[in-house]
Amino acid sequence: MATTSDILTASAGNWTLVPDRSKVTFKNKTLWGLATVTGHFTEFRGEGSAGAGVNGHVVIAARSVHSGIRKRDDHLRSADFFDVEAHPDITVQVTGLEPSDDRVRLTAVLTVRGVSKPIELPVDVQVLDDGALRLSGQCEVRRDDFGVSGDMLGMVGPTTILSGELVFTRV
Repeated sequence: MATTSDILTASAGNWTLVPDRSKVTFKNKTLWGLATVTGHFTEFRGEGSAGAGVNGHVVIAARSVHSGIRKRDDHLRSADFFDVEAHPDITVQVTGLEPSDDRVRLTAVLTVRGVSKPIELPVDVQVLDDGALRLSGQCEVRRDDFGVSGDMLGMVGPTTILSGELVFTRV
């Protein structure tokens, strides 16, 4: 079985994200921790390259948020949360990678509402049957670090778990 280091060595080159084979999701506690709101984004794009170093980016259309309840989605798009009129994109800019035997740790900059913060993403890397790469991982962020307040009476928990299962094909 190939190690993550072997996969990364064999993956030198340029890659593009395949949105219809990928997903970007979130979950956040609400109702004072009694319920969890889950959702996903339907529009995103990205690319990356591997070689002497690794870099890449993913751009998520904030307006494409979908939680299954239209009124809640409209509120998530408002200035209380994502403020999509002023900040249409959420971005993840990969700045580095540290491989291990079974995972990698990506360092990146997450930008939401125009606020950029460094994050670390532990990621599983898998080569699919068609040669595509699937990167799967998640991280937890504090909403108010990015100016995402939208919290009526303390109902919405302070942290959000962001997850991605992203498939890239060679350019």
